[in-house]
Amino acid sequence: MPVAIPPVETGVSQTLATFRKQTLSNLVYALKFDIPAQKNQPIPAAASITFTWQPGAAPVQLDFKEELSHLQAVSVNGSAVPIVFENEHLLIAPALLKPGGNQVDITFMAGNLSLNRNDDYLYTLLVPDRARTVFPCFDQPDLKAKFRLTLTIPERWQAMTNAPQEDSTVAGGRKTIRFGLSELIPTYLFSFVAGAFTPVERAPGGRSMTLLHRETDTTKIRLSMDPIFTLHADALQFLEAYTTIPYPFGKFGFAAIPDFQYGGMEHVGAVDYRASSLFLDNGATRDQKLSRATLIAHETAHMWFGDLVTMRWFNDVWLKEVFANFMADKITEKAFPDANYDLQFLVDHFPAAYAVDRTEGANPIGQPLANLKEAGTLYGGIIYHKAPIMMRQLERLIGKDTLRDGLREYLKTYASDNATWGDLIAILDKRSPADLKTWSRIWVNETGRPVFTYQLDRQNDRISRFTIGQTGEDGSKRLWPQAFEVALVYADRVEQLSVAMNQATVNLTGAVGKPAPLFVLFNASGQGYGRFPVDPAMLSQLSKLSDPVMRAAAYINLYENMLAKSQISPAQLAATYRTLLATEREELVLRLLTGQLSDLVWNFTKPADRPALAASLEEDAWTAMEQAPTPGLKKLLFRLYQTITLSTTGQQRLYAIWNGQKAPAGVTLTEDDYTALALALAVRDYPVADILARQLTRIKNPDRQKRLSFMMPALSAIVSERDAFFASLSTEANRDHEAWVTSALGYLHHPLRAETSVKYLPRSLELLEDIQRTGDIFFPEQWLRSTLSVYQTPDVTALIRSFLADRPKYNTRLRAKLLQAADGPFRASAILYGR
Repeated sequence: MPVAIPPVETGVSQTLATFRKQTLSNLVYALKFDIPAQKNQPIPAAASITFTWQPGAAPVQLDFKEELSHLQAVSVNGSAVPIVFENEHLLIAPALLKPGGNQVDITFMAGNLSLNRNDDYLYTLLVPDRARTVFPCFDQPDLKAKFRLTLTIPERWQAMTNAPQEDSTVAGGRKTIRFGLSELIPTYLFSFVAGAFTPVERAPGGRSMTLLHRETDTTKIRLSMDPIFTLHADALQFLEAYTTIPYPFGKFGFAAIPDFQYGGMEHVGAVDYRASSLFLDNGATRDQKLSRATLIAHETAHMWFGDLVTMRWFNDVWLKEVFANFMADKITEKAFPDANYDLQFLVDHFPAAYAVDRTEGANPIGQPLANLKEAGTLYGGIIYHKAPIMMRQLERLIGKDTLRDGLREYLKTYASDNATWGDLIAILDKRSPADLKTWSRIWVNETGRPVFTYQLDRQNDRISRFTIGQTGEDGSKRLWPQAFEVALVYADRVEQLSVAMNQATVNLTGAVGKPAPLFVLFNASGQGYGRFPVDPAMLSQLSKLSDPVMRAAAYINLYENMLAKSQISPAQLAATYRTLLATEREELVLRLLTGQLSDLVWNFTKPADRPALAASLEEDAWTAMEQAPTPGLKKLLFRLYQTITLSTTGQQRLYAIWNGQKAPAGVTLTEDDYTALALALAVRDYPVADILARQLTRIKNPDRQKRLSFMMPALSAIVSERDAFFASLSTEANRDHEAWVTSALGYLHHPLRAETSVKYLPRSLELLEDIQRTGDIFFPEQWLRSTLSVYQTPDVTALIRSFLADRPKYNTRLRAKLLQAADGPFRASAILYGR
């Protein structure tokens, strides 16, 4: 059914996208970029766009988010035409086109917003609607196209894109590389990297792969190169077997980018990664190695889930992410057979999902989207962490084989095309008796989480009744149908009972008649979602939980109840956790435990009470580190010590370690660790001059030197220098390296600097709209969390609420992001000050 002629408005509206999908097809982009060595010089470019057009009265709108001055010449089907440019769109009048095939040729200066230009390299990052900031295009996910790229670059540079290189020529110190035609891909997956990179080519399992990197640490290179290639090969092999579809693209390569904005980005055949996520050193913990494997598996899974089959519109962006996370967990489970998959899943996903879903700004997994210019605000913890939890519940509901077979049908049905969540549910509904549409509505389309309560009655030291109830955390009577386990913990054993929580109240009949337990643990298998109750008897008997999944579930339940001011205070929780540092032997659980302890010290303890708590924890952490049996446990405990230390003795100990570059026995510290240690000393105003300047001379890698140089003013002991650094962030160019900015903000707003940094908050909030307009998709959230997370006073709570109250028409999604980031300060103020 035809849609109305779309207006010419900024961004890419859903109305425009729907209209173009009906009238345009068979898209091919031939793109040329002439990239100078100097990053501040403009980039001359040309685009030749061919397409099939269904005749109509509306002009063809090409998206180009740049100034009119960037457009130099336009021709249609070989004839030069006047440039008509309006509201970020180049307009091609219907009279200039013909039914069927057409060609539009454009010469222009490339837009810089998403080219990520550095002194000797650059890379594109075009998700979700950033292709239009670089070149004119039809920037929507359901107009897939083939791309043919030609790059002219400095002779010594390397380059990579979605398609293989065909040939290259050199003239006058410049190199022109012509790449082949790519497969059908959406514009957000078009990508190229160019610069002073070192190429590495290997063929693990017989598949040719190329890596571009800038790492200079020979130890990192030696220890990381084999795992990087092997993990990719293993992930590809697993996915081919699981999906029964061979790798769907002709080329496979990847680039390690210093301080890349995300962990990775799934560009077809040319995946980008944050270099520090791939290159690990001899001090890497087992947890870090697992995280690297999961990241590689995630991005590789996207080749099928997102790249081969793409969402039709970015309201379903979560669809590709949930599958990538879901498959990554399965791949990692197989790649690390000795790893605890259930534990990894619980620790990786639940705290991060809860951190959004418990807030006033919670968003559903699936969100409406009227214009792609808002698409970046859809990303966050719900997409990446609640959605995999939902998917695991779905797999449990319909069965692993049913889900696998349904996914195979989904991929084959929509290969090289686009699909929606509804398309998948329709396929699965045919294979399962469950009412998946109703089940999906609460999980996908609604916000929040349930709160569980229980009543356990005893008679003659036996359980006579065990009931479990659920309500919405917002007080509603909504139900989240799900399954989870409850553990009955006895002196000599633990018994688990499964709960099918499909009603407001469920009677756990399997418990009746069993001996009364020492205590009850909810969500013992780590699969249920919500705020679970805590049995008070558990606090003094946590050591009886020999299963690490149960321990992690217990710690998460305790922390969530502390935040809700239910059953346990921050001081009680810290006292409980202190006793566990010396006995926890599972790295993932210790990471969770130490992270919560750090939060308790900095975010949920008043400044006047903090030194006493920190001093006791320092010694506990140090003693536990000395007694820990493995290097990974030792390093986690040393990091806790470094994070919380406030005493003069503790700081002197840290300085001696940094100054002499002599790590504690059994702990491996690398250049990155010593840099982190120098930053920790600097933010404490340790009374030795030039610690950061001295650390700068120790760093060998030029990219890491630049990062520290950027951050140093934010850690200055002189307030006016910190003021000047913050003021500089109002200028867009000074925010180019987003990872540097957010790291620096974390130190600028460190709790030890809160008295002098709180004055930055009004301007930080005022900048948010500009941050969203100019930054990449995660930058607004990271900006807010790095800025707000450590504040705890009622004054800050009032400031945030006043900011929003004064702006009743403020962007809805930015308002939600702000409320999500403000959840910590809101709760700290309520817990510590009663308001």
